[in-house]
Amino acid sequence: DIFKVENILYDFNKANIRPDAAKELDKLIQLLTDNAGISVELGSHTDSRAGADYNLSLSQKRAEAAVEYIVNHGKIAQTRISAKGYGESQLINKCADGITCSEVEHAANRRTEIKITGYAVNGVPIDIK
Repeated sequence: DIFKVENILYDFNKANIRPDAAKELDKLIQLLTDNAGISVELGSHTDSRAGADYNLSLSQKRAEAAVEYIVNHGKIAQTRISAKGYGESQLINKCADGITCSEVEHAANRRTEIKITGYAVNGVPIDIK
């Protein structure tokens, strides 16, 4: 099966799950429900418009909010999902400190990405590194 989950995006300076993000997280819930052996990392990011320490903290809150949504709405075991905040360390465009960018360009960096980190075959976990 082909399964696509768009980036989960956030409002400026916020970590709450928006309605459009909830729809994407619901797709991930379905994937995890249909594939009980898969484990994932939810890696969250920020734009570059605050200090690095603040952005790292905010991105961790975003990742944790996404995990909480999946656990609460999908009844998925939290042990299958890890939350990792990356702050502004992995921008997807040119919008680093000191670069003038539009709001749309900054918004693209405020995201959560999904990475499969492991799976189980016949109940035996296999880590993906």
